[in-house]
Amino acid sequence: MADRIYLNELKNQKLKATPKRLAILKVLSAATVYLGPQEVWEQLKKDFKKLGLPTVYRNLEELVDAGLVSRIIHPNRRLYYFLCENHQHHHHFICVQCGKVQDIGFCAQDQLQKEVAHLHGGKILSHTLQVNGLCRSCLNS
Repeated sequence: MADRIYLNELKNQKLKATPKRLAILKVLSAATVYLGPQEVWEQLKKDFKKLGLPTVYRNLEELVDAGLVSRIIHPNRRLYYFLCENHQHHHHFICVQCGKVQDIGFCAQDQLQKEVAHLHGGKILSHTLQVNGLCRSCLNS
């Protein structure tokens, strides 16, 4: 069932549904925390004998560009990835200790646009907001 959903999502984004892309989406969908490219590669290399880490990076970035996967920029300056089922515009709260990713429904884009237009005479074309911290479980442990 999940494979069919991923096939449709890739098709809708005009991406080929290659076995490697489908496998990456499957690995990310099974994860409860964000994963690094190396972790994804480690899980996939047993199924794909000729799979290099650069291929995993490239496919992850293509999936991010298509809006199917979220890129997490960790304070350690490494990139991580998370499959978010919420396809509406939203942002994420990232626990930097356990790796849990939670949706934040609030977005201040309208207020930011007014501020940028008023103070700078500009227009926002896109924005990225990621909130890093400690989740309730990590705070209490």
